[in-house]
Formats: sequence, structure tokens, C-alpha cells
Amino acid sequence: MSRAVVGLIAGMALGFAAYFGGVWAFLLVLALGAVGLVAGRLTEGDLEPGDFVRRRGDQQRIRDDQRRARRDWRQ
Repeated sequence: MSRAVVGLIAGMALGFAAYFGGVWAFLLVLALGAVGLVAGRLTEGDLEPGDFVRRRGDQQRIRDDQRRARRDWRQ
């Protein structure tokens, strides 16, 4: 199923929720859709739980990884 079809189905679900249930149903469907998206990404491996938290030393680690990629890393 292409991303366009998935987007169409999600938009239709939100539209039906807004039309028949009002604003609160729209927000509920939107929030549950976001939770489902995150859960799906976690199970597929595209996203890791550590991506939601940032530690103090992450910036230094990113810079070190960039240096390794450029091959000017001295140990």
C-alpha cells in the first residue's frame, strides 16, 4: 500500500470522526493515530525508544561520529 493511499485513508477517518463525532472525536482519532504510528515505527525498527530522550553527551557523540565518517579521527 503506497503512502498516498495510507494518507487518504487517514484523512478520511479524521474527516468522518470530525463530521459525525465533533471536535473531540477528531482529536481522539488524531491522538490515537499518532500513538499507532509511533508503535508501528517501533515494531518495524525505524525508531528506537532512545530517540525520544537526549542525554547531555549526545552532541559530543554526534561530532565524534562525524569525525569518524570523515576519517580524520585520531585515537
